[in-house]
Amino acid sequence: MKRNSLVFGIISGLIISAFMGTSMAIMSCGSSNPDSMNNSMIIGFSAMAVAFSFVFVGIKNFRDKQNGGTITFGKAFLLGLMITFIASTLYVITWGIEFHFFMPDFIDKFAEIQIQQLKDAGMSGAALDQASREMETTIHNYKTNPFYFAMFTYMEILPVGILITLISALILRRKTPRAVSVQ
Repeated sequence: MKRNSLVFGIISGLIISAFMGTSMAIMSCGSSNPDSMNNSMIIGFSAMAVAFSFVFVGIKNFRDKQNGGTITFGKAFLLGLMITFIASTLYVITWGIEFHFFMPDFIDKFAEIQIQQLKDAGMSGAALDQASREMETTIHNYKTNPFYFAMFTYMEILPVGILITLISALILRRKTPRAVSVQ
């Protein structure tokens, strides 16, 4: 189970990291354009779904090749979580390198776009001031607190992985091995 989680977690993590690098390059070319950020986010979440398909593959591989064709929901879910955690950790490491060395102004641009969207939605006065102060606190924590940075980044990817893990575990659970038909 450990080998499966490591192999499929690394494959998934490398895929999501490669996609993230691509989407961030697209976004950085678009500067502070909200459309380029939206396109980047669409690419990013699509890549997460593609990368986390290896959760399904890893559980199925373990069930069929190493566990006699059976797997409980709990064991499948645990294996999927391990794959998800490894892939997510690679994502966090990759984003940490990309952010700190290549895109240190990303969070400032992101905050600028968020505040502009609030203004466009009609927010003004004290509510906008409060939102701006909260955004400044978030920016400060994101830039200066490695734990905050890591947790914030994990929260981007872990929910997607956990959802795919849950679905995969439900689909792939099997109490008895399938009978092989001999013809």
